[in-house]
Amino acid sequence: MSAFKSLSIAGAKGFIRDKAAVFFILLFPLMFLVIFGLLFRDSGTDKIKLGVVGNGPVVQSLNQVPVVEVQRFDTEAAAVEKVKSGDLPGAVIENGAGVQLRFAASDQNQSGIVNGLVSSVVDKANITATGQQPRFTFQSSQVEDDSLSPIQYLTPGILSWAVASAGVFGAAMTFVQWRKKQVLRRLWLAPVSPAAVLMSRVGVTLGIAIAQAVVFVGIASLPIFGLKLAGTWWLSIPIFLFGMLAFFAMGMLIGAFAKTEEAANGAAQIVVLPMAFLSGTFFPIERAPGWLQTVSQIFPLRHMNTGIQDFLVRGKGFEALLVPSAVLIGFTLVIGFVATRVFRWDS
Repeated sequence: MSAFKSLSIAGAKGFIRDKAAVFFILLFPLMFLVIFGLLFRDSGTDKIKLGVVGNGPVVQSLNQVPVVEVQRFDTEAAAVEKVKSGDLPGAVIENGAGVQLRFAASDQNQSGIVNGLVSSVVDKANITATGQQPRFTFQSSQVEDDSLSPIQYLTPGILSWAVASAGVFGAAMTFVQWRKKQVLRRLWLAPVSPAAVLMSRVGVTLGIAIAQAVVFVGIASLPIFGLKLAGTWWLSIPIFLFGMLAFFAMGMLIGAFAKTEEAANGAAQIVVLPMAFLSGTFFPIERAPGWLQTVSQIFPLRHMNTGIQDFLVRGKGFEALLVPSAVLIGFTLVIGFVATRVFRWDS
């Protein structure tokens, strides 16, 4: 315990004194959270802007649609000019019993939304005009909680990426530096067990990960961002710990092979950065092609992202623990075993 305590304290002091490590492990990922959180905090409240001419039943119905923001024009020419210039996706011109929609086809997504929206409003106005009761009723509701916002997607993903980076870079760089400076050789010859050396590095990595989690969740919970934790947020703790161990094992493996800090840094970059983009850290992986979604299932960061998000903001129960926990534990055991087999105390 004395060796473990001494090595842990030395490792923690070494991290705190390394200003570059503090910046890239703590502050650099936090910058992404703050920037993306500010950029996308209002993305879920955007409305569809439509120009309107006239004041018939269709225009009045559009005024009552929550997702539509109406901009009135006196003439058809003025409204169409705004559409041509790209300021509006479409304009509705109502003249007596005639309703005309002028839209910009250059943006197919917006034009499809505008056509469907106006068509449904016209159909509803026609049914109302006939005085008949509608034969079918339609109800829609979102599956997420009303409070779900971009920050609630970004926080679990970027936090997972930050923990992964700290685990891989911290372990890889430390073991390479210790080997070059003959620290590992001295520890090997000293009355210190390999378990104490290993656990001291795990303890330092765990302390950094906890600090990251506290800072990230604390800042994301500020009113300017509005993160709201789900009732089962505490179930994300096991996923958080298993993920930290998985990426520590990966860093240990890189540190066993790399001979220089430059090689360790390059290998860690090649592993962590592509994995972040392919695991849903910065954008929903569900928007990627099907084959890419399948490939992403082999990455531990994908399961860490999904697992933390399921509990931190989506409020899932114990049943959601099984798959991400099994994948992360399995990954840790396999990579950790390989790392211990090829680990070298001396260069």
